[in-house]
Amino acid sequence: QVQLVESGGGLVQPGGSLRLSCAASGSTFRVNIMGWYRQAPGKQRELVAYISSGGNTNYADSVKGRFTISRDNAKNTVYLQMNSLKPDDTAVYYCQVITAAASVYWGQGTQVTVSS
Repeated sequence: QVQLVESGGGLVQPGGSLRLSCAASGSTFRVNIMGWYRQAPGKQRELVAYISSGGNTNYADSVKGRFTISRDNAKNTVYLQMNSLKPDDTAVYYCQVITAAASVYWGQGTQVTVSS
């Protein structure tokens, strides 16, 4: 089992920045892919970015050039640096990990609101 705790959400003005963190605990030696998803009201959950254990990254087109995903394997933590935030980025952001055995775990979600 892997437990995930997210932090760093909040209210920010358009053009501002936030940094999300997600710390994994439990059977962390099994963690392979770490990623972030988001879900806006009335919309489906969508992939924002993910990073492999080897550091390969992938981003949604809507966040390329503005968001950066990174991970600290020693701390079992994944980060999402979000710059140049737009109102369309408003959503609940969820951390996800996929283990080497292909089990999927989710965090509880953290609210990000971009508004003036």
